[in-house]
Amino acid sequence: MDAVTISSKYQVVIPRAIREKFNLKPGQKIMFIPYNDTLRIVLVPPIEKAEGMFEGIDTDPQREKVDREV
Repeated sequence: MDAVTISSKYQVVIPRAIREKFNLKPGQKIMFIPYNDTLRIVLVPPIEKAEGMFEGIDTDPQREKVDREV
């Protein structure tokens, strides 16, 4: 397990082994989630991965009647 140091600008470098294992790329989003006395880092999947997530849901946008007549 690699330990990293927080810089004076509050930045950290993700160790190469971790970047390669999780195929991390520049610009990829992550979230920091506090949990009890720990800090969890979670990868945020791209929105394209959400397509088809809720099978059977009606994706046809329903507009208000007023909006349809305009």
